[in-house]
Amino acid sequence: MDGYAVLLKDVNKASIDNIIYLNVIEEIAAGNMPKKSISSGQASRIMTGAPVPDGANAVVPFEDTDENQSKSKEKIGIKIDVVDFENIRKCGEDISEGDKVITKGTEITPAVVGVLASIGYDQIEVYRKPKIGILSTGNELIEPGEKLEKGKIYNSNSSTIASLTEQYGGETISQTHSEDTIEDLEKKLYNFHDVDLIVTSAGVSKGDYDVVKDVLNKNGDMNFWSVNMRPAKPLAFGQIVIKDKKIPLIGLPGNPVSAMIAFEKFGRYAIDKMSGKKIKHRPIIKATLTEDIHNYDGRRLYARVKVSRKDSKIIASPLKNQSSGVLTSMFLSNGLAICPSGTDILKKDQKIDVEMFGWNEDISEILN
Repeated sequence: MDGYAVLLKDVNKASIDNIIYLNVIEEIAAGNMPKKSISSGQASRIMTGAPVPDGANAVVPFEDTDENQSKSKEKIGIKIDVVDFENIRKCGEDISEGDKVITKGTEITPAVVGVLASIGYDQIEVYRKPKIGILSTGNELIEPGEKLEKGKIYNSNSSTIASLTEQYGGETISQTHSEDTIEDLEKKLYNFHDVDLIVTSAGVSKGDYDVVKDVLNKNGDMNFWSVNMRPAKPLAFGQIVIKDKKIPLIGLPGNPVSAMIAFEKFGRYAIDKMSGKKIKHRPIIKATLTEDIHNYDGRRLYARVKVSRKDSKIIASPLKNQSSGVLTSMFLSNGLAICPSGTDILKKDQKIDVEMFGWNEDISEILN
């Protein structure tokens, strides 16, 4: 606060009708130390960020003095009374000696950078971003930007998973696709010898051309295959050995929605763990269902819903097409309605749990 450092007892009766005059003994700029202590009847002109002189216990802002009207720089008229330590920041107000400022696992945000700089740190030890190799499989795939041919589809999964990887704090090393042969898949995976995690999509089901499981069993270990959820049941996890290095591999399903939800449920947590982050779960809210949701096979179901506010009620409207191939449903929805395993139906007007994709401004507006 730019103003005058004063003794509280000198100005406790000051007002516009009772201006109290003090002798100005020095001016203190930010970055300079005071040269004089304040005694009764004295004031120091002080700038924001400057140390407060000994004796002073309040600062009166310029605008509450007669500085603009006074012809003398040696005296100042105080027009208001102040309270103890008004406009003074005490030592240790933000951080005190011995305080633990940043704990292990804290994500480095702009605010954290600012706090570290404020206590003199120009370098700290951090977890590096984990390197993620991304590979889709399928003879039917071509890359975005190429001319679409009959019988072919664009490789959207690699782009989607790469984008999610960056969003979750990982570093995408390569994103490509391989043919549905053990030889081509092994060749492409060999290029990932320097990554921390490999994420594949497709090739983990029961078809004749689902070769990811075969390559994983041949070149490493498969810890599990298939999870009790829908979408994303055919998910594989294991370690593959490349150049004598064991690298964890997550085999996502090939359907685009299944791949996204599986990566959200497994890949995101893996990246958090590798990054040294504290594990954070998506927020879950209560919402009233606008239509029935049927769970035909008893698995834990994640149904795409649009959460909104209607009058005073938060509602969840299921998207019409819940097919795992309808990728547009992932940006048309903003949450996943959770149907627990063993539950056949979530009924209209029932209050349900909805896992929100992210806590953005749109969602905050819904809840407020």
